[in-house]
Amino acid sequence: MRLKKLREERKISQLKLAMDLDLNQNSVSRYENGQRQADYALLIKFADYFNVSIDYLLERTDNPKTNY
Repeated sequence: MRLKKLREERKISQLKLAMDLDLNQNSVSRYENGQRQADYALLIKFADYFNVSIDYLLERTDNPKTNY
């Protein structure tokens, strides 16, 4: 998942992302490192937060734009 790349590009700490999405920093770290899989609802939160498509997050496309 491109979560870490998106977070670092925007200069957001894991803690800031966690606080903004009502998660804990340890969970964010696990999502970034592939130790944990985000469920559908959390994928939507990540996509909305970074204004990218879920397909982009999951590396199914290189186009970050949503299609709506």
